[in-house]
Amino acid sequence: MKGLDSLTVSGRVVLLRADLNVPLDGTAITDDGRILASLPTISNLRERGARVLIIAHLGRPKGDSYADRAAGGPSLAPVAARLSQLLRAPVPLAADVAGDSARTVAAGLADGDVAMLENIRFEPAETSKDPAERAVLAGRLAALGQAYVGDGFGALHRAHASVCDLPALLPHAAGNLVLAEVAVLERLQDPARPYVVVLGGAKPSDKLAVIANLLGRADRILVGGGMSYTFLAARGYEVGNSLLEADKIDDVRRVMADAQARGVELVLPVDLVGATRFAPDADHEVYPADAFPADREGMDMGPATRELFAAKLADAATVFWNGPVGVFEFPAFAAGTRAVAEAISAVPGFTVVGGGDSAAAIRRLGLPEDGFSHISTGGGASLEYLEGASLPGLSALADAEPAR
Repeated sequence: MKGLDSLTVSGRVVLLRADLNVPLDGTAITDDGRILASLPTISNLRERGARVLIIAHLGRPKGDSYADRAAGGPSLAPVAARLSQLLRAPVPLAADVAGDSARTVAAGLADGDVAMLENIRFEPAETSKDPAERAVLAGRLAALGQAYVGDGFGALHRAHASVCDLPALLPHAAGNLVLAEVAVLERLQDPARPYVVVLGGAKPSDKLAVIANLLGRADRILVGGGMSYTFLAARGYEVGNSLLEADKIDDVRRVMADAQARGVELVLPVDLVGATRFAPDADHEVYPADAFPADREGMDMGPATRELFAAKLADAATVFWNGPVGVFEFPAFAAGTRAVAEAISAVPGFTVVGGGDSAAAIRRLGLPEDGFSHISTGGGASLEYLEGASLPGLSALADAEPAR
């Protein structure tokens, strides 16, 4: 892939596909990490005289038409406002994606200016499975600019119009963020050892493929969070009302057997925090993993598991962590995620936080980000890369440029 220096950008409208999919509480941004991560590429383009027009998505708007989706939101207005604060410059937001307002905003840009299109997912064609529909939207977007930069790492695993169809229509390059993310993930292909992987999050179905691939690389895999209950059930343990994918138990058993055959240590919780209900103020106690009550719901790992995970991380030379290991959004159930984060930050080797909720947890818990070698912006993209899957957005950026 070519980097930013390969593009002539001065005086040109550069379509920058960024990942600004930030969490919102109403219209308030609760974590601006992805916006901050996009600033180096935006600043590089501005300093070189580009007229930057940002394409980004927010949430998963529903509906069969642009009007339906735009009416339901969410708008990128809060993101444009925050970006304006960070850049200390106005960041106009077009009222549409590739219509009259977008054309007016693009035409009004001067060298070094930054503007945004409205939420790209308001256009149903963006996420269409029909290549012809995506191609039409890509053509409308291409008409707005003279070059394309792909810097939305968190969207590169999506076969979407602005990610994999648009680059083919314009001279293109990868942004600084994408190049940095790929370099980190490549380093995980041949890691210093011991290589310890920590996987949490809600469901094993989201991560079974990556676990299968990691069994050929990792020395130790620690499983926590909601997905651990299916693993515990596969061992024959009671998990009560905890999150459970019963239809994945056989798949999990096969993964566990494969890990044992390969000599990869698979570590599960030995105690759990069980609550009477899913609520921040729910009554809760600590129970052994093999004696969990049928009327309780697992919300976090217990103190013995925190110590166990910390011990299993202590000698690591490389760590990859994806997914919180408890309901960290509720302070009463954040101790496990905090303990894992602190144990990883104490590792002197190469430590990677695989984006998504893990990155959000670090910031929400007030932990220093410089305690980790790299905090990714793309959880799903990171996992698919580690699965060995081809990311459509990466392939598009690596393809030859059109003649212009």
